[in-house]
Amino acid sequence: MAFIHEDFLLHSESARRLYHKYAAEEPIFDYHCHLPAMDLAENRAFKDLFEIWLEGDHYKWRAMRANGVPESYCTGKEPPFEKFMAWARTVPQTLRNPLYHWTHLELKRYFGIDEMLDEHSAPRIWERANALLATGPLHAQGILKKFHVKALCTTDDPTDDLEPHKKMAASSLETRVFPAFRPDKAMNICQPGAFNTWVDRLESVSNIHIARFSDFLSALRQRHDYFHQMGGRLSDHGLSTCYADFPSEHTATELFTRARNGQTATPQEQSQFASFMMVYFGHLDAEKGWTKQLHLGARRNCNTRRMHELGPDTGFDSIGDWPQAESLGAYLDRLNQENALPKTIVYNMNPTDDYVFATMIGNFQDGSIAGKIQFGSGWWFLDQKEGIEWQINALSNVGLLSRFVGMTTDSRSFMSYPRHEYFRRVLCNLLGTEIERGELPDDEAMIGQMVQNICYGNAHQFLGLPMEDRAATHPVYAVRAQ
Repeated sequence: MAFIHEDFLLHSESARRLYHKYAAEEPIFDYHCHLPAMDLAENRAFKDLFEIWLEGDHYKWRAMRANGVPESYCTGKEPPFEKFMAWARTVPQTLRNPLYHWTHLELKRYFGIDEMLDEHSAPRIWERANALLATGPLHAQGILKKFHVKALCTTDDPTDDLEPHKKMAASSLETRVFPAFRPDKAMNICQPGAFNTWVDRLESVSNIHIARFSDFLSALRQRHDYFHQMGGRLSDHGLSTCYADFPSEHTATELFTRARNGQTATPQEQSQFASFMMVYFGHLDAEKGWTKQLHLGARRNCNTRRMHELGPDTGFDSIGDWPQAESLGAYLDRLNQENALPKTIVYNMNPTDDYVFATMIGNFQDGSIAGKIQFGSGWWFLDQKEGIEWQINALSNVGLLSRFVGMTTDSRSFMSYPRHEYFRRVLCNLLGTEIERGELPDDEAMIGQMVQNICYGNAHQFLGLPMEDRAATHPVYAVRAQ
Protein backbone atom coordinates (compact mmCIF):
# COMPACT_ATOMS: atom_id res chain seq x y z
CA MET A 1 0.00 0.00 0.00
CA ALA A 2 1.23 3.50 -0.82
CA PHE A 3 2.14 5.65 2.19
CA ILE A 4 -0.37 8.32 1.15
CA HIS A 5 -3.52 6.27 0.52
CA GLU A 6 -7.21 7.16 0.46
CA ASP A 7 -7.66 6.53 4.19
CA PHE A 8 -4.47 8.27 5.36
CA LEU A 9 -4.93 9.52 8.97
CA LEU A 10 -8.48 8.09 9.12
CA HIS A 11 -8.53 5.42 11.81
CA SER A 12 -12.18 4.39 11.99
CA GLU A 13 -15.04 3.65 9.65
CA SER A 14 -16.90 6.72 10.88
CA ALA A 15 -13.88 8.92 10.18
CA ARG A 16 -13.60 7.51 6.69
CA ARG A 17 -17.29 8.13 5.96
CA LEU A 18 -17.12 11.70 7.22
CA TYR A 19 -14.04 12.52 5.19
CA HIS A 20 -14.90 10.88 1.89
CA LYS A 21 -18.59 11.82 1.89
CA TYR A 22 -18.56 15.28 3.44
CA ALA A 23 -15.07 16.81 3.48
CA ALA A 24 -13.03 15.64 0.51
CA GLU A 25 -15.02 17.38 -2.23
CA GLU A 26 -15.66 20.68 -0.48
CA PRO A 27 -14.03 23.67 -2.23
CA ILE A 28 -11.27 25.67 -0.55
CA PHE A 29 -11.80 29.16 0.85
CA ASP A 30 -8.23 30.29 1.53
CA TYR A 31 -8.97 33.53 3.37
CA HIS A 32 -5.40 34.10 4.57
CA CYS A 33 -2.26 33.37 2.57
CA HIS A 34 0.93 35.06 1.40
CA LEU A 35 0.92 33.97 -2.23
CA PRO A 36 2.46 36.72 -4.40
CA ALA A 37 -0.36 38.48 -6.20
CA MET A 38 1.86 39.07 -9.23
CA ASP A 39 2.53 35.33 -9.60
CA LEU A 40 -1.22 34.77 -9.61
CA ALA A 41 -1.95 37.56 -12.06
CA GLU A 42 0.77 36.48 -14.48
CA ASN A 43 -0.12 32.78 -14.15
CA ARG A 44 3.46 31.98 -13.23
CA ALA A 45 4.97 28.88 -14.78
CA PHE A 46 7.48 27.15 -12.50
CA LYS A 47 10.70 26.10 -14.18
CA ASP A 48 11.44 23.20 -11.88
CA LEU A 49 10.64 21.53 -8.57
CA PHE A 50 13.04 23.84 -6.76
CA GLU A 51 11.15 26.97 -7.85
CA ILE A 52 7.73 25.79 -6.73
CA TRP A 53 8.81 23.77 -3.68
CA LEU A 54 12.04 25.09 -2.14
CA GLU A 55 12.52 28.65 -3.35
CA GLY A 56 11.11 30.38 -0.27
CA ASP A 57 10.18 27.58 2.14
CA HIS A 58 11.75 28.34 5.51
CA TYR A 59 10.10 25.23 7.03
CA LYS A 60 12.36 23.11 4.81
CA TRP A 61 15.37 25.34 5.40
CA ARG A 62 15.08 24.89 9.17
CA ALA A 63 15.03 21.11 8.78
CA MET A 64 17.98 21.17 6.38
CA ARG A 65 20.07 23.29 8.75
CA ALA A 66 19.22 20.92 11.61
CA ASN A 67 20.41 18.07 9.39
CA GLY A 68 23.81 19.69 8.91
CA VAL A 69 23.16 21.13 5.44
CA PRO A 70 25.25 24.27 4.74
CA GLU A 71 23.40 27.56 4.22
CA SER A 72 24.48 27.72 0.59
CA TYR A 73 22.02 24.86 -0.12
CA CYS A 74 19.17 26.68 1.66
CA THR A 75 19.26 30.37 0.78
CA GLY A 76 22.59 30.45 -1.07
CA LYS A 77 23.71 30.14 -4.67
CA GLU A 78 24.05 26.41 -5.18
CA PRO A 79 22.34 25.15 -8.37
CA PRO A 80 18.63 24.31 -8.03
CA PHE A 81 19.13 20.57 -8.54
CA GLU A 82 21.83 20.43 -5.86
CA LYS A 83 19.54 22.23 -3.43
CA PHE A 84 16.80 19.74 -4.23
CA MET A 85 19.20 16.84 -3.61
CA ALA A 86 20.14 18.35 -0.24
CA TRP A 87 16.44 18.43 0.64
CA ALA A 88 15.94 14.85 -0.60
CA ARG A 89 18.75 13.65 1.67
CA THR A 90 17.07 15.47 4.57
CA VAL A 91 13.57 14.04 4.08
CA PRO A 92 14.23 10.59 5.64
CA GLN A 93 15.51 12.41 8.74
CA THR A 94 12.19 14.27 9.16
CA LEU A 95 10.21 11.27 10.43
CA ARG A 96 7.54 12.50 12.90
CA ASN A 97 8.04 16.07 11.70
CA PRO A 98 4.96 17.21 9.72
CA LEU A 99 7.28 17.89 6.82
CA TYR A 100 7.40 14.14 6.18
CA HIS A 101 3.63 13.97 5.80
CA TRP A 102 3.39 17.21 3.82
CA THR A 103 6.21 16.25 1.46
CA HIS A 104 4.63 13.00 0.37
CA LEU A 105 1.09 14.36 0.33
CA GLU A 106 2.26 17.15 -1.97
CA LEU A 107 4.15 14.79 -4.29
CA LYS A 108 1.01 12.63 -4.52
CA ARG A 109 -1.50 15.40 -5.10
CA TYR A 110 0.49 17.55 -7.51
CA PHE A 111 2.39 14.92 -9.49
CA GLY A 112 0.77 11.56 -8.75
CA ILE A 113 4.06 10.35 -7.25
CA ASP A 114 3.77 7.61 -4.61
CA GLU A 115 7.50 7.00 -4.34
CA MET A 116 9.19 7.99 -1.07
CA LEU A 117 11.63 10.86 -1.50
CA ASP A 118 15.26 10.22 -0.63
CA GLU A 119 18.58 10.74 -2.39
CA HIS A 120 18.06 7.59 -4.50
CA SER A 121 14.58 8.43 -5.78
CA ALA A 122 15.27 12.16 -6.08
CA PRO A 123 16.60 12.23 -9.69
CA ARG A 124 13.56 10.31 -10.96
CA ILE A 125 11.16 12.51 -9.02
CA TRP A 126 12.94 15.65 -10.23
CA GLU A 127 12.55 14.67 -13.88
CA ARG A 128 8.92 13.56 -13.58
CA ALA A 129 7.80 16.59 -11.60
CA ASN A 130 9.58 19.04 -13.89
CA ALA A 131 7.88 17.55 -16.95
CA LEU A 132 4.47 18.06 -15.33
CA LEU A 133 5.31 21.59 -14.16
CA ALA A 134 5.74 22.60 -17.78
CA THR A 135 2.04 21.98 -18.39
CA GLY A 136 -0.80 24.46 -17.84
CA PRO A 137 -2.55 22.55 -15.03
CA LEU A 138 0.44 23.21 -12.75
CA HIS A 139 0.93 26.85 -13.60
CA ALA A 140 -0.20 29.20 -10.80
CA GLN A 141 -3.80 29.61 -11.93
CA GLY A 142 -4.08 25.98 -12.94
CA ILE A 143 -3.17 24.97 -9.40
CA LEU A 144 -6.07 27.02 -8.03
CA LYS A 145 -8.43 25.22 -10.38
CA LYS A 146 -6.92 21.80 -9.64
CA PHE A 147 -7.53 22.20 -5.90
CA HIS A 148 -10.95 23.82 -6.33
CA VAL A 149 -9.90 27.07 -4.63
CA LYS A 150 -13.10 29.09 -4.73
CA ALA A 151 -11.54 32.22 -3.26
CA LEU A 152 -8.30 33.37 -1.67
CA CYS A 153 -7.06 36.51 0.03
CA THR A 154 -3.50 37.70 -0.44
CA THR A 155 -1.77 39.80 2.23
CA ASP A 156 -1.04 43.34 1.07
CA ASP A 157 0.55 46.50 2.40
CA PRO A 158 -1.64 49.65 2.33
CA THR A 159 0.86 51.22 -0.09
CA ASP A 160 0.53 48.39 -2.64
CA ASP A 161 -1.07 49.61 -5.85
CA LEU A 162 -3.03 46.34 -6.24
CA GLU A 163 -2.36 46.30 -9.97
CA PRO A 164 -2.18 42.47 -10.01
CA HIS A 165 -5.64 42.40 -8.44
CA LYS A 166 -6.95 44.72 -11.13
CA LYS A 167 -5.52 42.41 -13.77
CA MET A 168 -7.13 39.35 -12.19
CA ALA A 169 -10.45 41.14 -11.75
CA ALA A 170 -10.54 41.90 -15.46
CA SER A 171 -9.63 38.32 -16.41
CA SER A 172 -11.61 35.12 -16.74
CA LEU A 173 -9.93 33.57 -13.68
CA GLU A 174 -12.56 31.48 -11.91
CA THR A 175 -11.00 31.75 -8.45
CA ARG A 176 -11.90 35.02 -6.76
CA VAL A 177 -8.74 36.74 -5.48
CA PHE A 178 -9.07 39.58 -2.97
CA PRO A 179 -6.53 41.79 -1.17
CA ALA A 180 -6.25 41.87 2.62
CA PHE A 181 -5.10 45.03 4.42
CA ARG A 182 -1.86 44.52 6.46
CA PRO A 183 -0.86 47.91 7.99
CA ASP A 184 1.90 46.77 10.38
CA LYS A 185 4.39 49.31 8.98
CA ALA A 186 2.06 52.16 9.89
CA MET A 187 2.94 51.66 13.57
CA ASN A 188 6.72 51.35 13.33
CA ILE A 189 7.84 54.66 14.90
CA CYS A 190 10.68 52.91 16.76
CA GLN A 191 12.50 52.92 13.39
CA PRO A 192 11.87 56.45 12.08
CA GLY A 193 13.97 56.01 8.93
CA ALA A 194 11.96 53.05 7.69
CA PHE A 195 8.73 54.59 8.99
CA ASN A 196 9.23 57.86 7.11
CA THR A 197 10.13 56.07 3.89
CA TRP A 198 6.89 54.13 4.22
CA VAL A 199 4.85 57.27 5.00
CA ASP A 200 6.29 58.90 1.89
CA ARG A 201 5.04 55.95 -0.17
CA LEU A 202 1.64 56.22 1.51
CA GLU A 203 1.55 59.91 0.63
CA SER A 204 2.32 59.14 -3.02
CA VAL A 205 -0.16 56.29 -3.49
CA SER A 206 -3.01 58.06 -1.65
CA ASN A 207 -2.32 61.45 -3.28
CA ILE A 208 -2.74 63.05 0.15
CA HIS A 209 -0.01 65.41 1.40
CA ILE A 210 0.90 64.13 4.88
CA ALA A 211 1.92 67.16 6.90
CA ARG A 212 -0.01 66.34 10.07
CA PHE A 213 -1.15 63.26 11.95
CA SER A 214 -4.70 63.89 10.76
CA ASP A 215 -3.41 63.67 7.18
CA PHE A 216 -1.78 60.35 8.00
CA LEU A 217 -5.06 58.97 9.30
CA SER A 218 -6.91 60.30 6.26
CA ALA A 219 -4.44 58.64 3.90
CA LEU A 220 -4.85 55.30 5.66
CA ARG A 221 -8.63 55.62 5.50
CA GLN A 222 -8.37 56.37 1.78
CA ARG A 223 -6.32 53.21 1.23
CA HIS A 224 -8.75 51.18 3.35
CA ASP A 225 -11.56 52.52 1.16
CA TYR A 226 -9.62 51.54 -1.96
CA PHE A 227 -9.05 47.99 -0.71
CA HIS A 228 -12.81 47.80 -0.10
CA GLN A 229 -13.50 48.94 -3.66
CA MET A 230 -11.16 46.17 -4.85
CA GLY A 231 -13.20 43.57 -2.98
CA GLY A 232 -11.12 43.45 0.21
CA ARG A 233 -13.06 42.55 3.34
CA LEU A 234 -10.28 41.45 5.72
CA SER A 235 -7.42 43.12 7.55
CA ASP A 236 -4.51 41.40 9.24
CA HIS A 237 -1.98 42.29 11.94
CA GLY A 238 1.14 40.36 12.90
CA LEU A 239 1.89 41.26 16.54
CA SER A 240 3.78 39.82 19.48
CA THR A 241 0.82 40.73 21.67
CA CYS A 242 -2.10 43.11 21.28
CA TYR A 243 -1.27 46.73 22.00
CA ALA A 244 -3.36 48.03 24.90
CA ASP A 245 -1.55 51.13 26.22
CA PHE A 246 -4.16 53.55 24.93
CA PRO A 247 -3.04 57.22 24.71
CA SER A 248 -4.96 60.37 23.91
CA GLU A 249 -5.05 61.58 20.32
CA HIS A 250 -2.90 64.50 21.44
CA THR A 251 -0.17 62.12 22.61
CA ALA A 252 -0.40 60.05 19.42
CA THR A 253 -0.07 63.25 17.40
CA GLU A 254 3.08 64.25 19.28
CA LEU A 255 4.62 60.81 18.77
CA PHE A 256 3.87 60.92 15.05
CA THR A 257 5.42 64.38 14.73
CA ARG A 258 8.57 63.27 16.54
CA ALA A 259 8.93 60.24 14.30
CA ARG A 260 8.52 62.41 11.19
CA ASN A 261 11.33 64.55 12.56
CA GLY A 262 13.57 61.48 12.87
CA GLN A 263 13.27 60.91 16.62
CA THR A 264 13.29 57.25 17.70
CA ALA A 265 10.42 56.24 19.96
CA THR A 266 11.02 54.46 23.25
CA PRO A 267 9.38 51.04 23.69
CA GLN A 268 6.61 52.64 25.78
CA GLU A 269 6.02 55.33 23.17
CA GLN A 270 5.96 52.69 20.43
CA SER A 271 3.34 50.78 22.41
CA GLN A 272 1.23 53.90 22.91
CA PHE A 273 1.30 54.90 19.25
CA ALA A 274 0.56 51.36 18.06
CA SER A 275 -2.31 51.10 20.55
CA PHE A 276 -3.89 54.24 19.14
CA MET A 277 -3.47 52.99 15.59
CA MET A 278 -4.91 49.56 16.34
CA VAL A 279 -8.06 51.17 17.75
CA TYR A 280 -8.27 53.34 14.63
CA PHE A 281 -7.93 50.31 12.37
CA GLY A 282 -10.62 48.55 14.39
CA HIS A 283 -13.00 51.43 13.70
CA LEU A 284 -12.23 51.29 9.96
CA ASP A 285 -12.93 47.55 9.85
CA ALA A 286 -16.14 47.82 11.89
CA GLU A 287 -17.53 50.64 9.74
CA LYS A 288 -17.30 48.49 6.62
CA GLY A 289 -18.25 45.13 8.12
CA TRP A 290 -14.75 43.71 7.60
CA THR A 291 -13.11 40.85 9.48
CA LYS A 292 -10.00 41.68 11.51
CA GLN A 293 -7.29 39.02 11.89
CA LEU A 294 -4.80 39.09 14.77
CA HIS A 295 -1.76 36.81 14.42
CA LEU A 296 -0.26 36.84 17.90
CA GLY A 297 2.77 35.36 19.60
CA ALA A 298 5.59 34.90 17.07
CA ARG A 299 9.09 35.81 18.25
CA ARG A 300 10.66 36.88 14.99
CA ASN A 301 14.27 37.16 13.82
CA CYS A 302 15.80 35.53 16.90
CA ASN A 303 19.14 34.95 15.15
CA THR A 304 20.26 38.53 14.58
CA ARG A 305 23.41 37.58 12.68
CA ARG A 306 21.39 35.63 10.14
CA MET A 307 18.77 38.39 10.06
CA HIS A 308 21.44 40.89 8.99
CA GLU A 309 22.85 38.44 6.43
CA LEU A 310 19.64 37.03 4.94
CA GLY A 311 16.77 39.27 5.98
CA PRO A 312 13.41 38.33 7.55
CA ASP A 313 11.25 35.28 6.78
CA THR A 314 14.24 32.99 6.31
CA GLY A 315 13.54 30.52 9.12
CA PHE A 316 14.87 32.11 12.30
CA ASP A 317 11.59 32.72 14.13
CA SER A 318 10.02 30.80 17.01
CA ILE A 319 7.15 30.66 19.45
CA GLY A 320 7.11 33.57 21.91
CA ASP A 321 5.98 33.37 25.51
CA TRP A 322 4.43 36.76 26.21
CA PRO A 323 1.34 36.95 28.44
CA GLN A 324 -1.61 37.35 26.07
CA ALA A 325 -4.80 37.43 28.13
CA GLU A 326 -4.62 40.93 29.60
CA SER A 327 -3.70 42.81 26.43
CA LEU A 328 -5.97 40.80 24.12
CA GLY A 329 -8.89 41.27 26.49
CA ALA A 330 -8.18 44.99 26.90
CA TYR A 331 -7.96 45.57 23.16
CA LEU A 332 -11.18 43.74 22.33
CA ASP A 333 -12.90 45.45 25.25
CA ARG A 334 -11.79 48.91 24.13
CA LEU A 335 -13.26 48.39 20.68
CA ASN A 336 -16.40 46.90 22.18
CA GLN A 337 -16.84 49.92 24.48
CA GLU A 338 -16.68 52.17 21.43
CA ASN A 339 -19.18 50.01 19.51
CA ALA A 340 -16.39 49.35 17.02
CA LEU A 341 -15.54 45.68 17.50
CA PRO A 342 -15.52 44.08 14.05
CA LYS A 343 -15.75 40.40 13.26
CA THR A 344 -12.41 39.11 14.48
CA ILE A 345 -10.22 36.02 14.11
CA VAL A 346 -7.43 35.57 16.67
CA TYR A 347 -4.63 33.11 15.89
CA ASN A 348 -2.47 31.73 18.66
CA MET A 349 1.19 30.79 18.32
CA ASN A 350 1.86 29.33 21.78
CA PRO A 351 -0.05 26.11 22.62
CA THR A 352 -0.06 27.01 26.32
CA ASP A 353 -2.42 29.87 25.40
CA ASP A 354 -4.99 27.82 23.50
CA TYR A 355 -7.54 27.99 26.30
CA VAL A 356 -6.77 31.67 26.92
CA PHE A 357 -7.73 32.46 23.35
CA ALA A 358 -10.64 30.02 23.21
CA THR A 359 -12.23 31.47 26.35
CA MET A 360 -11.42 35.11 25.52
CA ILE A 361 -13.45 35.03 22.32
CA GLY A 362 -16.51 33.98 24.30
CA ASN A 363 -16.44 37.25 26.25
CA PHE A 364 -17.25 39.27 23.14
CA GLN A 365 -19.82 37.21 21.27
CA ASP A 366 -22.84 39.49 21.08
CA GLY A 367 -25.54 37.49 19.33
CA SER A 368 -25.42 39.65 16.21
CA ILE A 369 -23.39 37.19 14.09
CA ALA A 370 -22.80 33.49 14.73
CA GLY A 371 -19.18 33.10 15.78
CA LYS A 372 -18.47 36.84 15.52
CA ILE A 373 -15.16 36.39 17.36
CA GLN A 374 -13.23 33.34 16.12
CA PHE A 375 -10.36 31.29 17.53
CA GLY A 376 -8.37 30.81 14.33
CA SER A 377 -6.86 27.61 13.01
CA GLY A 378 -3.52 26.26 14.15
CA TRP A 379 -0.92 28.73 12.90
CA TRP A 380 2.71 28.40 11.78
CA PHE A 381 4.37 26.00 14.22
CA LEU A 382 0.92 24.71 15.21
CA ASP A 383 -0.49 23.89 11.77
CA GLN A 384 0.50 20.23 12.18
CA LYS A 385 -1.60 17.28 13.35
CA GLU A 386 -1.14 17.72 17.09
CA GLY A 387 -1.47 21.53 16.96
CA ILE A 388 -4.64 21.22 14.88
CA GLU A 389 -6.09 18.77 17.41
CA TRP A 390 -5.19 21.07 20.31
CA GLN A 391 -6.94 24.03 18.70
CA ILE A 392 -10.03 22.00 17.81
CA ASN A 393 -10.25 20.50 21.31
CA ALA A 394 -9.87 23.85 23.08
CA LEU A 395 -12.48 25.49 20.89
CA SER A 396 -14.84 22.51 21.27
CA ASN A 397 -14.57 22.45 25.05
CA VAL A 398 -15.30 26.12 25.70
CA GLY A 399 -16.96 27.37 22.50
CA LEU A 400 -18.74 26.21 19.37
CA LEU A 401 -16.69 24.11 16.97
CA SER A 402 -19.74 24.06 14.68
CA ARG A 403 -19.26 27.80 13.95
CA PHE A 404 -15.51 27.55 13.24
CA VAL A 405 -14.38 29.11 9.93
CA GLY A 406 -11.77 26.42 9.35
CA MET A 407 -8.29 26.17 7.90
CA THR A 408 -6.09 28.61 6.01
CA THR A 409 -2.78 27.86 4.30
CA ASP A 410 -0.99 30.98 5.66
CA SER A 411 1.64 30.10 3.06
CA ARG A 412 3.86 31.65 0.42
CA SER A 413 4.00 28.36 -1.47
CA PHE A 414 1.79 27.18 -4.30
CA MET A 415 2.50 23.64 -3.03
CA SER A 416 0.61 24.16 0.24
CA TYR A 417 -2.98 23.44 -0.78
CA PRO A 418 -2.93 19.82 0.46
CA ARG A 419 -2.76 21.29 3.98
CA HIS A 420 -6.50 21.82 3.69
CA GLU A 421 -6.86 18.10 3.02
CA TYR A 422 -4.55 17.39 5.96
CA PHE A 423 -6.69 19.52 8.28
CA ARG A 424 -9.89 17.88 7.03
CA ARG A 425 -8.53 14.40 7.64
CA VAL A 426 -7.49 15.34 11.18
CA LEU A 427 -10.91 16.90 11.86
CA CYS A 428 -12.82 13.88 10.54
CA ASN A 429 -10.60 11.46 12.44
CA LEU A 430 -11.28 13.28 15.73
CA LEU A 431 -15.03 13.32 15.16
CA GLY A 432 -15.12 9.76 13.83
CA THR A 433 -13.22 8.44 16.84
CA GLU A 434 -15.74 10.04 19.19
CA ILE A 435 -18.66 8.62 17.20
CA GLU A 436 -17.15 5.14 17.51
CA ARG A 437 -16.72 5.62 21.25
CA GLY A 438 -20.31 6.75 21.66
CA GLU A 439 -19.21 10.25 22.72
CA LEU A 440 -21.00 11.78 19.74
CA PRO A 441 -24.28 10.54 18.26
CA ASP A 442 -24.08 8.27 15.24
CA ASP A 443 -25.96 10.87 13.20
CA GLU A 444 -24.09 11.10 9.93
CA ALA A 445 -26.27 13.82 8.43
CA MET A 446 -25.91 16.17 11.41
CA ILE A 447 -22.16 15.72 11.90
CA GLY A 448 -21.52 15.60 8.16
CA GLN A 449 -23.20 18.98 7.77
CA MET A 450 -20.96 20.40 10.51
CA VAL A 451 -17.90 19.02 8.69
CA GLN A 452 -18.96 20.67 5.43
CA ASN A 453 -19.56 23.95 7.20
CA ILE A 454 -16.14 23.93 8.85
CA CYS A 455 -14.42 23.00 5.57
CA TYR A 456 -16.05 25.76 3.52
CA GLY A 457 -19.55 26.95 4.34
CA ASN A 458 -18.84 28.86 7.54
CA ALA A 459 -16.02 30.90 5.99
CA HIS A 460 -18.10 31.66 2.92
CA GLN A 461 -20.96 32.93 5.03
CA PHE A 462 -18.89 34.67 7.72
CA LEU A 463 -16.39 36.68 5.69
CA GLY A 464 -18.83 38.56 3.48
CA LEU A 465 -16.58 38.67 0.43
CA PRO A 466 -18.26 39.79 -2.82
CA MET A 467 -18.33 36.33 -4.37
CA GLU A 468 -21.36 36.29 -6.61
CA ASP A 469 -21.99 39.26 -8.90
CA ARG A 470 -18.68 40.64 -10.13
CA ALA A 471 -20.12 43.57 -12.08
CA ALA A 472 -22.26 44.69 -9.15
CA THR A 473 -19.57 44.50 -6.47
CA HIS A 474 -16.30 45.49 -8.11
CA PRO A 475 -15.51 48.63 -10.12
CA VAL A 476 -13.16 46.79 -12.46
CA TYR A 477 -15.80 44.17 -13.21
CA ALA A 478 -18.41 46.89 -13.71
CA VAL A 479 -16.26 48.60 -16.33
CA ARG A 480 -15.62 45.29 -18.07
CA ALA A 481 -19.33 44.47 -18.13
CA GLN A 482 -20.34 47.69 -19.89
